[in-house]
Amino acid sequence: MEYVRITNIQDPLFAQLHRLMQEVFPPEEVLEFSLWEEPLKDNGLRVCVAVQDGKVVGATEYRYYEEFNVAMTDFTIIGKAGAGIGPFLWQQRQSDLEQWAAYAGRSISGMFAEIYNPYISSESYSNITPMNPYVRREVLAHMGYKRLDFDYVHPSWLNDGEAVSGLDLCFLPYHGQSELPAELIVAFLERYYSVLSNKPAQWLDMIERLKNMRTVSLLPM
Repeated sequence: MEYVRITNIQDPLFAQLHRLMQEVFPPEEVLEFSLWEEPLKDNGLRVCVAVQDGKVVGATEYRYYEEFNVAMTDFTIIGKAGAGIGPFLWQQRQSDLEQWAAYAGRSISGMFAEIYNPYISSESYSNITPMNPYVRREVLAHMGYKRLDFDYVHPSWLNDGEAVSGLDLCFLPYHGQSELPAELIVAFLERYYSVLSNKPAQWLDMIERLKNMRTVSLLPM
């Protein structure tokens, strides 16, 4: 299995990846094909695929924010069960992130992730067993991810001004933190969603509530 970074929408592997995203995620979670052109060129973003026999069998997208000293996992896709794709992607991503932070003279404090909460969402999902939201949530909880204690929405990636719910904003603390500064969460979210111009009122209200908080607790998922 190979770990390949994609930097161009003309790469045939990207067409495979985009189809895989459409099979796994709801439409509002998938950026339109042509809109990936600039993000893929961003050196602050990694879009990497697991390739086996010329076929994309998994993928992960992530980034590291040096100014915040945190990482963000945008997604991890496992294309088929029983092939060791998840551990392979995790190990390759962690190695890359550690080197990335080391170049900046830092040691990452943790990693954000938006994690589906199937207990509050009725969305339908891929039939691929590892992508089942109940399975994924349990696996990520075992890895150490914690749920940030506030009601979370995010702007739709369709940039249509709609708010997307059914997820929790979570954090994997690398140094045993039990809470995060609300200021960090706000700065991260404003930076992360700066690419979307059409923010829903629910998201703006959430940001204002966070600005009035000092810390946010990390709770079990």
